[in-house]
Amino acid sequence: MEPIRSLDQMVEHVISSGIKKKIAVACGEDQNTIGALAEAIEKGFASAVMVGNKDKIIARAKEENIDPEIFEIIDIHNPIQAVDKALELVKSDEADVLMKGLVGTDIFLKAVLDKKKGLLHPKSTMSYVAALEIPAYHKLLFITDTAVLLNPDLNQKIAMLNYAINMTRAFGITKPKVALIGATEKVSLSLPNSIDYSAICKMCERGQLQDCIIDGPLDIFLACDTESIDIKGVATPINGDADVLIFPTLEACNSFYKGLMLFANAELGGLIQGTDKPVVVMSRSESEKSKFYCIAMSCLMA
Repeated sequence: MEPIRSLDQMVEHVISSGIKKKIAVACGEDQNTIGALAEAIEKGFASAVMVGNKDKIIARAKEENIDPEIFEIIDIHNPIQAVDKALELVKSDEADVLMKGLVGTDIFLKAVLDKKKGLLHPKSTMSYVAALEIPAYHKLLFITDTAVLLNPDLNQKIAMLNYAINMTRAFGITKPKVALIGATEKVSLSLPNSIDYSAICKMCERGQLQDCIIDGPLDIFLACDTESIDIKGVATPINGDADVLIFPTLEACNSFYKGLMLFANAELGGLIQGTDKPVVVMSRSESEKSKFYCIAMSCLMA
C-alpha cells in the first residue's frame, strides 16, 4: 500500500476498499453533522442512525436539501438519554462507530468513559490523534493530543505515541518519523517534558517501542522544515520531514491545529484512541468537511 498523502486520498482509499460502516450519532441535529453524514452515505462507505430529536433532525436535513429518509432516526429528546442509546448501539455491535453531534463534550465523554457501559479499554489511556492536511506541508501531519490529555506524563506520552503510530500504519506509513515537540532542541531540567522525551528516545533505541524513527525535543522548524536543519546546524534523523508530532500539553497541540485551520486553511480528521470502537468527537463549530473526514477516518480505523 502506498502512503496516503491527503485526506481526499484517504476517502478514495476507503471507497475503493469497499468499506462500509454504520455510524451511531448522539444528537445529530446540527447542519454540519447532517451534511457530513449525508456525503458519507452518498459516497457509499457509511450508513447512519441518528439518535435525537426527530423533528429537529428532519427539519435541519430539509433545510440543507437532504432527504431525511437516508437516515435511520431514533426519537429521543433528552441529550443524556440520546448519548446512552447511541453508545448502547455501538456497544452491542449494532453500529460500528460512535459520533458526537449537538451535545456537550462533557456529557458525551462521561458516557464513553463509564466503566460498565462505556467503550474505554480496561487500564488503557484515552487520547486523541488527528491527521492535518496543511497546504504548506507536503504530506499529512499526525498530531496528538488535541483534546483529552492536559499534561500527559511519561506513560501517557508513550500511549499517545503508540496510538499515533497505529494510525499512520493504517495510512500506509510503515516507519513513521516522530518528532517530540518542545520550545527548543536542548534537554533541560527546567523543561520536564524534555526529560520525558529523552527517556522515550532511549526506549526506542533499545527496542521497547514500536518501529519508528524518533527524536526530541525538537521545535517545529526542525521537525517540519528541511532548510532549518542547515540553518540551525542540528543533526536529527527527522530531518524536517516529520510524519507525527507529539506535543507536551493539550494547550500547545490544540492551539497549534486551530491556528493552522484558521490562518492556513488546514483541514483535519481525528479520532479518540483507546476505545473498543472508533469515537468521533468534534467541536460543534467544526466545519462540515472536517466532520466528513473524521467519519471517513473512523470507517478506515473501525
